[in-house]
Amino acid sequence: MLSTAQQEKTRINIQLSAGIKNRLSQASTREGKNVSTLVRESIEEKLMQLDRKDLEARMQAAYQDLAEENIRICEDFKFSDAENLPEVAP
Repeated sequence: MLSTAQQEKTRINIQLSAGIKNRLSQASTREGKNVSTLVRESIEEKLMQLDRKDLEARMQAAYQDLAEENIRICEDFKFSDAENLPEVAP
């Protein structure tokens, strides 16, 4: 994957409240990064979180499907477990 510096860049315009803009400016100063870099990194981090959340949801659905299939298989074979056991005299 190309680094952010190597990727083609495009400009977007966003609107922020004055309070958010001020907090963003303060955070960029604290972090020693320009505002664009801080915003880009924040967006990348949020997108990774969303991707991870989507993956977890798909994994959970697949696990649930597999669990339901396993239950059906167990039901199909529930009586075969004891077929080869010797009879126990009372």
